[in-house]
Amino acid sequence: MLEAIGSQSFLIISVMVFLAVMLLLQGFYLFWKSYKGAAAKKIGERLQALSASRDRSKQAQLLKQRMLSEVPKIERLLLRLPRAHSLDRLVFQSGLKWTVSRLLLSCAALGFTSYGVITVFAHQSLFIGALVGAAMAAMPMFYVLYKRNRRLNTIQYQLPDTLDLITRALRSGHAFSSGLQMVGEEMPDPIGNEFRIVSDEVNYGVSLQQALMNLSERLPITDLRYFVVAVLIQRDSGGNLTEVLGNLSRLIRERLKLFSKIKVLSSEGRLSAWILGLMPFALAAVMNLVNSGFMSPLWTDPIGIAIIKYMLILMAFGVLILRKIIKIRV
Repeated sequence: MLEAIGSQSFLIISVMVFLAVMLLLQGFYLFWKSYKGAAAKKIGERLQALSASRDRSKQAQLLKQRMLSEVPKIERLLLRLPRAHSLDRLVFQSGLKWTVSRLLLSCAALGFTSYGVITVFAHQSLFIGALVGAAMAAMPMFYVLYKRNRRLNTIQYQLPDTLDLITRALRSGHAFSSGLQMVGEEMPDPIGNEFRIVSDEVNYGVSLQQALMNLSERLPITDLRYFVVAVLIQRDSGGNLTEVLGNLSRLIRERLKLFSKIKVLSSEGRLSAWILGLMPFALAAVMNLVNSGFMSPLWTDPIGIAIIKYMLILMAFGVLILRKIIKIRV
């Protein structure tokens, strides 16, 4: 009898321990999901995007401020820098999930690592090491600028369809704010996300004028600023907004067609610039493979090192001139 009671007690205790462990794991999972889950990340991204503008109104102050770093000490240090918020806005416009501290630490790590490799392992001079280190330190910044330009170009090509959607919504009898919400729900990212931010700002109590100004500040695109100016003028002076947006959409499409045509016509010049820029390095690599003794004085003899230095400086000026020639603004 006692053995039966003891075995039942052990079974009950085992079941209770199992249930307690399962509930504890479930609690940890729900706690993690509330802070690191997909929904929490989406809300955090929306709040960070809302705080990317320079709006200092009382409604906007209720929004979460973007963090420059996840480390409090580095955060306080970056807040003292005069260009920290401008750099943070640049990172936000690129669409990357980076912080300012991550960008700066990446630049510093690449710069010092490249400098050490060139001076210690490659046995080059401090000047060459400093040049290579500076070039490698600028790589993360160039990557951010590349992603920013690519994202802004994507938004620019999405803008005519966005204006057409707002125009159809207005002709159907919807309010302008409802049209903005429809764009945020139906248009793909990145422009859909930006208009969702505008709709959220209006719902949080920010005026429509300030929300549109924040949109034009987050996205420094000329065509988008035309849209904002047209809407604000129509709200003050009146007029047919559907006709204005329709004409603006056609104007942007014609401008993009002209830009594509100019890009095709200038493709020969861009290809020539790439060939002229890469040909010296390709020929040097081929000659080094064929006859390494003929090329070795360029980096072993002091005169050869001086020739390489001046050659790289002149090539840098040549690349800038070629870029100026083939880059045509529309």
